[in-house]
Amino acid sequence: MLATELRISRGVVVEAYQRLIDEGLATGRTGAGTTVLGHGRGAALPSDRRRALDDLRLPLPPGDHIDLDLSPGVPDLSAFPRAQWLRAERAVLDEITAADLGYGDPGGTPRLRAELAGWLRRTRGVRAEADDIIVVGGVAQALALLAQTLHAGGVTAAAVEDPGSRGARDQMTHWGVRAEGVPVDDEGIRVDRITQSVAVLTPAHQFPIGVVLSPARRRALLAWDGLIVEDDYDAEHRYDRAPVAALQGSAPDQVAYAGSVSKSLAPGMRLGWLIAPRRMQAALLEAKHDSDLGNPAIPQLVLARLLASGDYEKHLRLVRQRQRRRRDALLAGLEQHLPEARVTGVAAGLHLLIMLESDVADTDLAKRAAAHGVLVHPLSWHRLQPGPPGLILGYAAHSPDRLAEAAKRLGRALRDEVDEPFH
Repeated sequence: MLATELRISRGVVVEAYQRLIDEGLATGRTGAGTTVLGHGRGAALPSDRRRALDDLRLPLPPGDHIDLDLSPGVPDLSAFPRAQWLRAERAVLDEITAADLGYGDPGGTPRLRAELAGWLRRTRGVRAEADDIIVVGGVAQALALLAQTLHAGGVTAAAVEDPGSRGARDQMTHWGVRAEGVPVDDEGIRVDRITQSVAVLTPAHQFPIGVVLSPARRRALLAWDGLIVEDDYDAEHRYDRAPVAALQGSAPDQVAYAGSVSKSLAPGMRLGWLIAPRRMQAALLEAKHDSDLGNPAIPQLVLARLLASGDYEKHLRLVRQRQRRRRDALLAGLEQHLPEARVTGVAAGLHLLIMLESDVADTDLAKRAAAHGVLVHPLSWHRLQPGPPGLILGYAAHSPDRLAEAAKRLGRALRDEVDEPFH
């Protein structure tokens, strides 16, 4: 109808609607048409609640004028498979019994744990039975449960990658396990520099540098006599090479493996999994029970159905294609507007890192970018020890043309002084 009214081809209209959906400005459902979404900032929060939330975030510059947020770890929320989720949820509600809605196993519903065991075995090489899996509220809760259990057993410090995930580091520290940084190079974490009995790392796609733990380092780590906490945070997103298998499959008695749907579906789902050595499982289940009595049953059953039907895998294939186009657009833009930058971590994930030959602190470079409306993370925010400057760019939440615009602005921002820098 719109094509007829505007006297243009139907393909142009379809492409325009898809562009609105890609940019998160609209949502479309089969049989329900297209709906324009409200402004992403949402309703204003009370000032005391806003201050409390601000205290939990990284020290970002003022954001009222930011229109290109390239913060890492933010997935493409507009790609959430609403129709498939709704269909699966209706099917679940049709078939569940009253008992399914009661207090269940704090480790998760048996149906989801069984589906996850098969899925992780096929896709990540994980060796686990359904009873080995604890369903958690994302990797953050997995780390919290591990830290509580380790601290109760006398562990007060753990080795972490440096640079590495600041969020993971802060989570462990909050529960009494201090982070001790271990350098990361082009082969991954320096195993020979680990002095603690626990090491937390991202071996398949190191955050934020993006390197894969080399075969020699994997062998050294597996020969090391300690507990490995494996954060498989973006295992679903591989573009230019086949993913390496999870470490857990080589040493299930040595590795505590954690993953989630935060990067594949949405972080707001708060659904993840923890597979720990069996000697730790009773204590972890007790901590999980004491924390929240278990995750909500219906979302678990819906995810189980998506896994069983193949809809989850279809969704991942579509998302990978979409994210590869976005990554390529950002890379092309950086090559044009910042050719002097060294880019790493491009073969997988939802972010890349640019390393810069500069005497300017990367926090100041991030402020320059923010003054041009682009929000990025300085690499130093994720370091424990000083190191070369870099900027972490997340690309999942923006369309290719917006990413090209971001690269253009970054090139201008990092070359030119800003008239009124932030303080």
